[in-house]
Amino acid sequence: MARSLRRIALIVGAATALSKVAGLVRQQVIAAAFGVGAAYDAYNYAYVLPGFLLILLGGINGPFHSAMVSVLARRPRHEGAHVLASINTLVGAGLIVVTLLLLVAADPLIDLVGPGLDPERHALAVLQLRWMAPMALFAGLIGLGFGALNAADVFWLPSVSPLLSSVAVIGGIGVLWWQLGSSITLPATALIGGVVLAASTTVGAILQWLIQLPALAKEGLNRLQLVWDWRDPGVREVLQVMGPATLSSGMLQINVFVSLFFASGMPAAAAGLGYANLLVQTPLGLLSNVLLVPLLPVYARLTAPEDRPELIARIRQGLMLSNATMLPLGALMVALAVPIVALIYQRGAFDRSAADLVGQLLMAYGIGMPAYLGRDVLVRVFYALGDGNTPFRWSLAGIGLNAVFCWAFTGGPTPAWGNQLPMLNAGAAGLVLATVAVNLITCTGLLLALGKRLGGLPLRLWAADSGKLMLAAMAGGAVCWGLSIGVAWPPGLGGLLLQNALCAGLALGLYGLLASLTGVPETRQLLQMVRRRS
Repeated sequence: MARSLRRIALIVGAATALSKVAGLVRQQVIAAAFGVGAAYDAYNYAYVLPGFLLILLGGINGPFHSAMVSVLARRPRHEGAHVLASINTLVGAGLIVVTLLLLVAADPLIDLVGPGLDPERHALAVLQLRWMAPMALFAGLIGLGFGALNAADVFWLPSVSPLLSSVAVIGGIGVLWWQLGSSITLPATALIGGVVLAASTTVGAILQWLIQLPALAKEGLNRLQLVWDWRDPGVREVLQVMGPATLSSGMLQINVFVSLFFASGMPAAAAGLGYANLLVQTPLGLLSNVLLVPLLPVYARLTAPEDRPELIARIRQGLMLSNATMLPLGALMVALAVPIVALIYQRGAFDRSAADLVGQLLMAYGIGMPAYLGRDVLVRVFYALGDGNTPFRWSLAGIGLNAVFCWAFTGGPTPAWGNQLPMLNAGAAGLVLATVAVNLITCTGLLLALGKRLGGLPLRLWAADSGKLMLAAMAGGAVCWGLSIGVAWPPGLGGLLLQNALCAGLALGLYGLLASLTGVPETRQLLQMVRRRS
């Protein structure tokens, strides 16, 4: 089993790495072409709903993907084909309606998400949303198909497919640059730039769906026909997990709406959040896929009472590997925030002031890195146990908490009386800190609920081991920060590359040394795997 998990993790890791590198290049191209100007700022509001659906429904480890894996992993292939065809029919019909709603109601939806947008950005965001509305349909089909492929032990294609979306956007901007030249960065070209950005994003989603069809056919899972069979036991089981899971993840996206609501009155805040979020999601998505894609079928197969000890051991494995990777990564983001942003983005229309803005946001994200992945591990355990209601309830509670934290950490703004809590105003970074606080609370609540469901978990031991890893990460981060500000680094791209490489290398080396002395078994396993790969 361990060898199989390592093999799957290697496949998923390599495929995801390719996709994440392509996504990073895509974001660099966007930054150079549009900076934090109107085209990309408006795009972040227009992308909220279609992007939410693509990540929620079509993403690896999303509710559609997780539900399909949890159910089809325990069924023969011919039953899986029938279940997939039935779910595709039911979900496709619903998402066609959603697509039409996005087209018709684009204007009021942008008003809802970004009430503080100026008329130019508002009009551009409405137009971009209408171009991206068809993503709603393809998002669901992508998630269902890739979930079926993972259940059939096909891991490479689902993990590498986001590369196509990045290639489509890069290609679209490349054609625009070929036509406009250096004037692509001018405010006067924001309209055509915004349309190309939105249209190429939709093309990328369509390509992600098309690429899975031959693989599904090869596995005997592809039936291009309408099947209205919601009474099938497999279909009902998928819907039973998928429904609450989708609502739960949807509640999380409402937190994005809340953040953008407060950000709409801050110039360039939405664009800054988009750039910082990509820097977080690149390593987070890679590590999430490496950890969760192999473990989810394992969780689904260990739900019997006699398998409880093995399930608890696997839960610990997921959480401790999550902490062992996320804690040092978060420390690096805090210590090297501005140099990282400048190295990745600072060129073309993306200037030093934009780097400072995004750097502040990246520091805030770094504080909460462990909670992001730890929460995902716990949610997948609940899905494997056939319980989507518990994550949903915690996500619902998180909406109210996020609204309160966003309001407080941006100074407590009010329409008539100004800021009520000016001492807490952290600007755009406050919106990230609000999300971090909600994730920490949700992660703790889910862990306690899971312990109650499984008859107890060794939480004190897990907390002690996590604390040791946190101290090791903090030591590495402190050394990294001291070296970064204490040395006069050469100017330019070469200096930034040297600064990031040396500081991060020293920090990770110190973390590895200290972590190996903590006695945490998963850390030793992780270090041994890194040494073997090296």
